[in-house]
Amino acid sequence: MTLPNPGSVLATLTELTQVNRTHALLRRVKDLSVNEFVCLLDFITAEFQQFLRAIELINNEALETMLEKVLEAITLKIGQILQAEHTAIFLVDHDKGQLWSKVPQDNTQKFLEIRTPITVGIPGHVASTGQYLNISETYTHPLFSPELEKQMGYKIHNILCMPVISSKNKTVAVVQLANKTGNIPFNYDDEERFRDFAASIGIILESCQSFYVAARNQRGATALLRATQTLGQSLDLEATLQIVMEQARILMQADRSTLFLYRKEMSELWTKVAAADGTNLIEIRIPANRGIAGYVASTGEALNIPDAYKDPRFDPTTDRKTGYVTRNILCLPVFNSANELIGVTQLINKQQSSFTASDEEFMRAFNIQAGIALENARLFENVLLEKQYQKDILQSLSDAVISTDMAGKIVTINDAALELLGCPIGDASTKSNKLLWEQNLIGRRVWEVVPIENLQMRLEDSLKTGAKHYVPEQSLIVGLYQVTSAVSDSGALSQCPVLSFIQESVSKTQYLSLAVRDRHNPDIFIPWNQPLTPKSKFLTTDRVQILERSINLTVNPLTNPEGGVRGGLVVLEDISQEKRMKTTMSRYLTPHVAEQVMALGEDGLMVGERKEVTILFSDIRGYTTLTENLGAAEVVSLLNQYFETMVEAVFNYEGTLDKFIGDALMAVFGAPLPLTENHAWRAVQSALDMRHRLEEFNQRRIIQAQPQIHIGIGISSGEVVSGNIGSRKRMDYTVIGDGVNLSSRLEGVTKEYGCDILLSEFTYQLCSDRIWVRQLDRIRVKGKHQAVNIYELVGDRSTYLDANTQEFLFHYHTGRSAYLSRNFSQAIACFEAAKRIKPKDQAVNIHLERACNYQETPPPESWDGVWTMLTK
Repeated sequence: MTLPNPGSVLATLTELTQVNRTHALLRRVKDLSVNEFVCLLDFITAEFQQFLRAIELINNEALETMLEKVLEAITLKIGQILQAEHTAIFLVDHDKGQLWSKVPQDNTQKFLEIRTPITVGIPGHVASTGQYLNISETYTHPLFSPELEKQMGYKIHNILCMPVISSKNKTVAVVQLANKTGNIPFNYDDEERFRDFAASIGIILESCQSFYVAARNQRGATALLRATQTLGQSLDLEATLQIVMEQARILMQADRSTLFLYRKEMSELWTKVAAADGTNLIEIRIPANRGIAGYVASTGEALNIPDAYKDPRFDPTTDRKTGYVTRNILCLPVFNSANELIGVTQLINKQQSSFTASDEEFMRAFNIQAGIALENARLFENVLLEKQYQKDILQSLSDAVISTDMAGKIVTINDAALELLGCPIGDASTKSNKLLWEQNLIGRRVWEVVPIENLQMRLEDSLKTGAKHYVPEQSLIVGLYQVTSAVSDSGALSQCPVLSFIQESVSKTQYLSLAVRDRHNPDIFIPWNQPLTPKSKFLTTDRVQILERSINLTVNPLTNPEGGVRGGLVVLEDISQEKRMKTTMSRYLTPHVAEQVMALGEDGLMVGERKEVTILFSDIRGYTTLTENLGAAEVVSLLNQYFETMVEAVFNYEGTLDKFIGDALMAVFGAPLPLTENHAWRAVQSALDMRHRLEEFNQRRIIQAQPQIHIGIGISSGEVVSGNIGSRKRMDYTVIGDGVNLSSRLEGVTKEYGCDILLSEFTYQLCSDRIWVRQLDRIRVKGKHQAVNIYELVGDRSTYLDANTQEFLFHYHTGRSAYLSRNFSQAIACFEAAKRIKPKDQAVNIHLERACNYQETPPPESWDGVWTMLTK
């Protein structure tokens, strides 16, 4: 069974696909019978097999040589048939606008590739016009090119130049016949004889050129891939230098290669090359504007020099000294990711030929990867220097500093931290002590060996959320015990607690080691707090020296350039002496005020100052009902757990915890110290964090079958007076003013409107571009004459509102506008539309009731839409 006019099945399919006529293809296949469809599959299979054979041919490393031999054989036979002394076939490179050919060199087996513009000389004219040229006297012809004759290597007296046309009617080559045998010119019969086989030659040359380009590109791409894969094997600068040079030489099939690195501050190029012994490297430096490499460095341009001795920039001095002959050079710049010059690659003497434009393209691609590898090597070198610099800084700090990874394991610990834990840094055996302690501490979770209350929770929070923690006046209690390091004649080191002095034929050194109190038994200490320590190794309090410190704890995240957390930093400030002084002061001062008195002086803190701040009040809803069935211990536990997470939300956003008022808390943002960001925005962020933390807190209570907690938050901004207020016997740092009173009133108003977070207009105006809100109402709080707009905080603008919420807010705000315009019927319609979306919304129900009442009994003309609150 055969298909009618099958032609090239795959070519037809490709053509249909390219012109978006796949529907026609589907119809044709649909109408085929089973036998015709089987026949179609046979045709496609046969053509794919041909393609696979072509691909295998391209991947064959011997293809390029085979194609050159085919071209050489055709060239030889054409010369024999047409009786020419010299025959050359110029292939057309349309992409670069050039003619190129390979001509033999001085009766040797080596061939030289020559290239000439497609518009130059007699071959160029034939390639451009497609016309035959039969010239009996070449030297007098205007198209004759002496430069091309010089490249060909022989004199041309007469010439027959003819185009070779492909199957697509495109010039693919030009055949040049020079000097007909017998010293006579070529004639018309020669032209006709060439035409007899010109079409066949065209198809062959077209195929040869396609295969040649494909094979060359495939070889270059494979070599480039292999070379670039090798570049990333080392981050050492010298090793990378050698790898780049070697891979460039292999890629370009060059005899030698050199990579010069550019040193901008000294305006010089430098490299390292193997010495005569082949083992050591010697450094070579040249000015960045001298020679061929200097020219490329100063101009940023590539140089492809087919004959080095004809280029005035080439310095032959080295050749004369060594006897080496430099024939051709390819030199290209190497740039980094910022497009800044970092080096120059120089390749010398391509094997069997000169460097081509294709070689330039491959070397440009290679140099991009080489630039990345060199930049990485330089960055790594800088990282090592920076690491040592940071290490020196760390050791010079007077505070104890411990860095951790994302699991909380110790990465670095400075001398001050070792000394704080009890390591005797100042002893004669300082180096041995330090090494022993570092071996036992590095890699351990910091909270296992630094027993500070809630350190684990704070560090994990910092690693998870990027939060910063500062906790003053923490207690650190560790134990120290002596061990004996016995070094025998064989050099083995053993350690054991000093129970008695045993005379042995070994030298002994005593060290102080760390022990941490057991969490379950305060009378027991565990050496290095190792989890699998046998009970026989446990230490009682009479065998350890207890060391107690008072410290200020700071826990901060370590971040990467993108802002992500990559580790933690624990800073311990030893305030043991200050704590003793503060304990005395705390008999008549609160600890917070005592700390400031010590820093600024008692009299200075009594002076108040006016500041623009934001105040946040938070209160538990239904606290009495919630706790009436709880015992006193349960109430205290509940409040402690609740305040623990709420206070974190305040501290995370630079707030100051002003006071606890029963189940309520008051926080100030912007005092006593100004904030790095808008104080209103930080207060809003803190409130949103409280909302989120409360959800997590309630989830745990649901699991424990306990009732949920609901809170109300009021936030307002304004001018306050801040300072330590009270008497000399009892004082506290706080703020007073209208902003404090208003935020307290707003916290109470949340109950009336069924909201959890309310903002005054003063806070809203300071951060309106960052938050989503509902303009809730305009009210006059109890005890105030001035009305204020209040807003329900919906969320921050980094979170998009869903369509349902947007529609609800639209109806509510439209209803409010109609309400204030005294269009109560429209207001009722809008509020009812909002109620259909959120039936239980308290603010909607309030406005519906008001609008219905006003529709029946309109308000007086002086009505301004303000609602006066009658309760606090």
